[in-house]
Amino acid sequence: MASSFSAAAILLVFIHFLVISSLTSSAHEFPNGDKKIAHKSASCNNHNVQLVKLMMWVNSTKVESVVGLSAAFGALLPRHAENALRYPAAFANPSNCCSSSTSNLSNSIALSTRGDCFFAKKAEAAELSGASGLLVINSNEELFKMFCSENDTSINITIPVVMITKSTGETVKQLLLAGGQVELLFYSPNLLLVDVSEIYLWLMAIGTIVCASLWPEFIASKQGHESNDQLTPIVSSAAETVRNDSSKEIIHINATGAVVFVIVASVLLMLLYFFMSAWFIWLLIVIFCIGGTEEMHACLVTGILRIFKNFGNKKVNLPCLGEVTVLSMGVLSFCLAFAVFWAANQHVSYAWFGQDVLGICLMITALQRTRLPNIKVATVLLSCAFVYDIFWVFISPLIFNKSVMIAVAQGDNSGGEAIPMLLMIPRFFDPWGGYDMIGFGDILLPGLLVAFAFRYDRSSKKGILNGYFLWLTIGYGIGPILTDVGLYLMDGLGQPALLYLVPCTLGLIVILGWVRGELKHLWNYGSSASVSRDPLGEA
Repeated sequence: MASSFSAAAILLVFIHFLVISSLTSSAHEFPNGDKKIAHKSASCNNHNVQLVKLMMWVNSTKVESVVGLSAAFGALLPRHAENALRYPAAFANPSNCCSSSTSNLSNSIALSTRGDCFFAKKAEAAELSGASGLLVINSNEELFKMFCSENDTSINITIPVVMITKSTGETVKQLLLAGGQVELLFYSPNLLLVDVSEIYLWLMAIGTIVCASLWPEFIASKQGHESNDQLTPIVSSAAETVRNDSSKEIIHINATGAVVFVIVASVLLMLLYFFMSAWFIWLLIVIFCIGGTEEMHACLVTGILRIFKNFGNKKVNLPCLGEVTVLSMGVLSFCLAFAVFWAANQHVSYAWFGQDVLGICLMITALQRTRLPNIKVATVLLSCAFVYDIFWVFISPLIFNKSVMIAVAQGDNSGGEAIPMLLMIPRFFDPWGGYDMIGFGDILLPGLLVAFAFRYDRSSKKGILNGYFLWLTIGYGIGPILTDVGLYLMDGLGQPALLYLVPCTLGLIVILGWVRGELKHLWNYGSSASVSRDPLGEA
């Protein structure tokens, strides 16, 4: 029973990992909008629209800052808050600001809805009414790039013009309607090309793959055998699993299963997109917590007994559970409390730490229990995932008017809850704040190949330099760097990480194997070890 549940749980979690595989992103991904239009008027040639940080005060009390997007016309914003001016917000009248306001906007930030006239017309009307700036509220949760129309060649707008999302605008409007004094300050701090958090995230991703690959060697000694004590039918032995390749919990992927796996992930992604709700997200969170608790327990018990062998000697008899070690019981209690505390406090500032710990433990186990037999299957799986990632990031917006993968990952229509299938870390020194993130799929899918390389090197008795594990680890480390370069060169347009990770891992091992004359052996290696199971079980 424990074996079946564990294998099913790993399979389910693995599919969810692939569903939101392309989440390598940062706090300041650049919003999409219209293409640039060249204008004769100098006022309409702010070629680089700016991300804007809006500092807000309500009745002289500072509240959380929000993000907006400046227009391609009007005044450029200062880079530092001390160089910006603070003005009160006021409603434009009419609310669309398509004509001069009848209300007093002198030395105020005019608040306007989107629509009914061109953006430049709104800005011109606000400036003629004495406003010191214009804040345009979008009709959805995106930041639209505001350009002049082709006929706006004679305007001369000197005030800053900024767009905010619908939800942010509603917040400001409700505060004003409640009689509060709302003051705003616009500035545009420089974007950090690299934050220390990106380095930590990079190390976490590489460390997870290396740890999962080396884990069988870590627990191979006699001390690791003690971790086989079971506390519940769910909490089973990770140590015995990784030592015994013939275990029923090991899922050997074959070519058919690889294709079915990607198809199932695509279907699930569509179901999540159309039918996502808060209760469904909470179901995934519960599964994440159960799996995280189980695998965190297995990792901790195995690690402790690897170092302190005698800690597993003391045992007690429990009703229905039989004989269990005191260590196992204590560690499970800690892991369960850890997961429950994280689930109950997902929105606090430090929740990322708990999510990362549970996620890393899950991925370490998933990479041990799901294995590639050879490069042939790896080519099928990673090639399908490569196409999958590109389609759902770049092509799906052309069909659905938005990125399906990003909508699912952000938890649209889920009451503010998001799927916790990613590693994340705050951008500690970035004035924009936010998080750097990487989807579990961007670690697991290339990680399967890196783990295969380690097993191949061990069975072929290869050294570090003439093997494949070291070079694939380096190749994987280069992948996220190339992803960030692509993110920068494409003005923050979300990048499918597997677009870079697959060539850096699969491409590298194919080239190395061909140069060394070992490609045929790598291609067919271990094919006889593949286990025939139903298609979903294969994946």
